[in-house]
Amino acid sequence: MPKSAIRPELAEAREQGLHNIGEAAALTGASAKMIRHYEALGLLPKASRTFAGYRIYSEADLHRIRFIKRARGLGFSMKQIEALLGLWDDRNRASAEVKALARSHSAALAVKIAEMRAMQRTLDELAERCHGNDRPDCPILDDLAADDQATPEQG
Repeated sequence: MPKSAIRPELAEAREQGLHNIGEAAALTGASAKMIRHYEALGLLPKASRTFAGYRIYSEADLHRIRFIKRARGLGFSMKQIEALLGLWDDRNRASAEVKALARSHSAALAVKIAEMRAMQRTLDELAERCHGNDRPDCPILDDLAADDQATPEQG
């Protein structure tokens, strides 16, 4: 349905293959709140509305929601998703741009993974030093309270 068309009743919209936000959420796995958020951010075009004001979504809208949800699942930021959607919408795009964005994101994930592994090693070492008994002394709390300790991400 064109966005400028007369607003249908919900039953008419359903006959045209359109879905209300609850159905869109169920069909895409994205919550209604997230769908509204995607729309507010401009990642999803402003939804058409029924005569009663309910949002209605086409199959193309559902496909776009799934794209956004998948990209979020891969850890892309909303800004990166906006760039990806722009590339997806541009049929004349160079795939090199998409690859560069994916490689950049992958490199950032590698840094985060290394930081998290360092945090895990530190916690494992601290837990190993803790007796875990009824006594109040605790190397874990002592380490957390120390002012001169470097955090794993600092080296």
